[in-house]
Amino acid sequence: MKIVIPGGSGQVGQTLAERFRERGDDVVVLGRRAGPSVPGAVRTVAWDGKTAGDWTSELDGADVVINLAGRNVNCRYNATNRAEMMSSRVDSTRAVGLAIARASRPPRVWLQMSTATIYSHRFDAANDEESGLIGGDEPDAPASWRFSVEVAKAWERTLEEAATPHTRRVAARTTLVLGPSRGGIFDVLLGMTRRGLGGAVAGGRQYISWIHERDFIRAIELLIERDELAGVINVGSPGPMPQREFMAALRAAWGTRVGLPATSWMASIGAFLLRSETELLFKSRRVAPARLLAAGFEFAFPEWTAAAEDLVARWRAAHAPTGDRQ
Repeated sequence: MKIVIPGGSGQVGQTLAERFRERGDDVVVLGRRAGPSVPGAVRTVAWDGKTAGDWTSELDGADVVINLAGRNVNCRYNATNRAEMMSSRVDSTRAVGLAIARASRPPRVWLQMSTATIYSHRFDAANDEESGLIGGDEPDAPASWRFSVEVAKAWERTLEEAATPHTRRVAARTTLVLGPSRGGIFDVLLGMTRRGLGGAVAGGRQYISWIHERDFIRAIELLIERDELAGVINVGSPGPMPQREFMAALRAAWGTRVGLPATSWMASIGAFLLRSETELLFKSRRVAPARLLAAGFEFAFPEWTAAAEDLVARWRAAHAPTGDRQ
């Protein structure tokens, strides 16, 4: 198959691209800069993420498009960053849709990255695709949380409005994708744990929804293969956990008992110093992958304890000094 991945230069995109390359697929990443063409390797073709260009020819005759483009949300939500977060998602999705619409041989499936952040901040029940509550109206939600929901809604609305009748479309509402690569979310969480800082934040009741990178890859492969799966799909494990339990399991996997807690004000100061946003720490994201499970998808890592142990072992093998690999 030919698989085109707009915005595929990040960790998630690189993970997918390498998997497809290993399978023998023809993989093309659309990025800010073109890369060298090496036989058997992933090609990178330049695009600007918003206007038509030579890159559109890569979609004509492709089998699959997986659009991951969008500005990183791990930043302060100031006016400039907010505008970039919104425009990078909407503009790139619109550009991909127009390229597909104009293709003489359009791809058979378009997997559009979305986010589980679209769901409501809640503790009482999990949000699945049918009965999940869309966020933004919670009485205790700060403005930054409502903005994130509006971004997600605009993202998906742009996908829905695309005139691509011959291409199956999937909005993949994705949770935290956890893998052992440097600089990824798991690497950050483990770094806190290794330094004794991975305790409960603001009481730790807020849920963390996540998915092991191997299950993420397998879920994407399923969504490519199964023609009956279209529309919104939650891509996350069936085992979301309260933050305090999530971090306790990570500490156990690493082999440490120390995890200093942080109050709300301490976490707020930390987020400010890291030029990040408190939503990433405080919002309860409790997501259920109902449609994946109904489709018969079997998670290799449905529970966090086993996933944490696997990721720690792989992180140690790849990154830790010899003395830390035991």
